[in-house]
Amino acid sequence: MRVTPVRTGVAALALLATVACTGEPTDDDSGNAGAPATATTSPTATTTTAPSTDAAPSTTPTASPTATPAPLPTAESPVSLPALMAKEYDGRALRLRRVLARTDAYVRHAVTYRSGDLRISGILNLPRGDGPFPVAILAHGYIDPAIYTTGRGMMREQDYLAREGFAVLHVDYRNHAGSDDDPTAERDLRLGYTEDVINAVLAVRGSDDPRLDGDRVGLVGRSMGGGVVQNVLVTQPGLVDAAVVFASVSSDTVDNYERWIAADRPEVAADIVRAHGSPEENPDFWEQASPRTYVERATEPLLILHGTVDDTCPPRWARRTAAAFERAGKDVELVWYEGEGHAFGPQWPASMRRTVRFLQAQMS
Repeated sequence: MRVTPVRTGVAALALLATVACTGEPTDDDSGNAGAPATATTSPTATTTTAPSTDAAPSTTPTASPTATPAPLPTAESPVSLPALMAKEYDGRALRLRRVLARTDAYVRHAVTYRSGDLRISGILNLPRGDGPFPVAILAHGYIDPAIYTTGRGMMREQDYLAREGFAVLHVDYRNHAGSDDDPTAERDLRLGYTEDVINAVLAVRGSDDPRLDGDRVGLVGRSMGGGVVQNVLVTQPGLVDAAVVFASVSSDTVDNYERWIAADRPEVAADIVRAHGSPEENPDFWEQASPRTYVERATEPLLILHGTVDDTCPPRWARRTAAAFERAGKDVELVWYEGEGHAFGPQWPASMRRTVRFLQAQMS
């Protein structure tokens, strides 16, 4: 694993994501939904070192990433990552619907595709030109489904990546916007979101649109979406070329449950415990729902970007996730942004430049 403290001057971004009143990590850019973020100049920002809590990960590069995934574990529960590993997927029927916006660099489309029995909505930013364009599939963070509108998450990233020449597919997830409903999603720890992202990749790969390069696909996840991306990497190794996670939730699902569900949503917590048991009562279930348990299966390079003062998803979570991938001999890099919180502000443009370089290198 490589640990990189950032030392660079960057432009400040006017748009900052807000934190939901429930305390759950959010990716709600609704204050400027529907329009790209606008950059403004700011004083130079300088970073120093990673936060001092917990031991810092080694700076020694790891061995080459594993060429083949570890053996498939036995699924003790149909609601588990091993169950998602064994599942057959048929993501298909990617359809471009109405045009939502036209910019100088790309056209923004509403889209739908199939994820098992469900229809999932989203948006697709297609760069102008013939292509084929590499594809970045975006997994957004938590936004209350009651207020969510299609393509609402990761607005800055959608615009930036399309302007850098990526076709950008932003997944709404089931129960969001125009997607079909799944009444068990919350009870089953939102593992269905992972299925929706897997099927988004397959829908891109199966598309007959010549502008989409199904052989060059990367994942970008933020906050809750970072956890979704980790799930994809361990359940479907070889599906994509590389992955980037910003300010990710923990790779140990118990951390996320205790921080946001047990503490703030007692009715949902009660449903989960009735169905699956608490972490104390049924630790095996919770281990099988945690991507950290299965990092040895991942085969794709992973870039982790995290702010040193993130008080929503604590820096120790990123450190422990990176250390787990390192112990498994995976290609992982953890980059710290000194003074940045959960939303990323002044150093967000620098983080996106790094993201683009990383994806382009892995897709070449």
